[in-house]
Amino acid sequence: MKTETKIKQSLDSSKEASTRQATLTVGVIFIASLSALFYAYTSFPELTEDERQYMKLPLHIEEAKSLGKLLGRYKDLYYFQVLAGLFITYVFLQTFAIPGSIFLSILSGFLFPFPLALLLVCSCSAIGASLCYFLSSLLGRRLLFKYFPEKAREWTLTVKKHKDHLFNYMLFLRITPLLPNWFINLASPVIGVPLVPFALGTFFGVAPPSFVAIQAGQTLQNLTSSSDAWSWNSIIILCIFAVLSLVPVLFKQKLQQKYD
Repeated sequence: MKTETKIKQSLDSSKEASTRQATLTVGVIFIASLSALFYAYTSFPELTEDERQYMKLPLHIEEAKSLGKLLGRYKDLYYFQVLAGLFITYVFLQTFAIPGSIFLSILSGFLFPFPLALLLVCSCSAIGASLCYFLSSLLGRRLLFKYFPEKAREWTLTVKKHKDHLFNYMLFLRITPLLPNWFINLASPVIGVPLVPFALGTFFGVAPPSFVAIQAGQTLQNLTSSSDAWSWNSIIILCIFAVLSLVPVLFKQKLQQKYD
């Protein structure tokens, strides 16, 4: 009996130490990320008092318009600073599952040529989501099953069902709004989605919805809300891409049924 108690105490102690170490690692990464964000802000050219009020993360379309005008004025002379600042901010939001990246996607379309804006958004999404994946693998299991137990178990079964074609499944999830992106990022390492299909599926899967946001950014000053970026045409296009992402899976299943 005493031996069992000692083993249990040892396991509990080890678990607490592991949790503390994971929490410390997440804290260090958060501070390092904040430092990078602060460096990007301070490396920007000095702003006037009137301009400084617009240099913040946009929370609605009017703030995005004001920030777009400000960055547009400085972009030609400080192209790298504007690009790097947008990149770092976007990755930061994705890494820590903070809302607001839709406005940065729209701003990318306003500030940069379409191909560069699309590459920027897809890269930031994949990098930020992968970093969020890493943080969740350190600390996410307890949080996920504590606050979202039913959804976590349901998705675990779904992932096991689609384990042979996870890349296509990730594409489908990123294109469609069936699950929020922050939940996908946090849950994937916990329920066994490998990093490679996760990252590649994110990079290519966010392209269709980002296409819509970036295209809307080219007419930023005419928008009255972020929902203006969406139309029935864009929704239909996303549905087509979502179906196409599953075509290889269905084709493979048909072949297996034929030869089994």
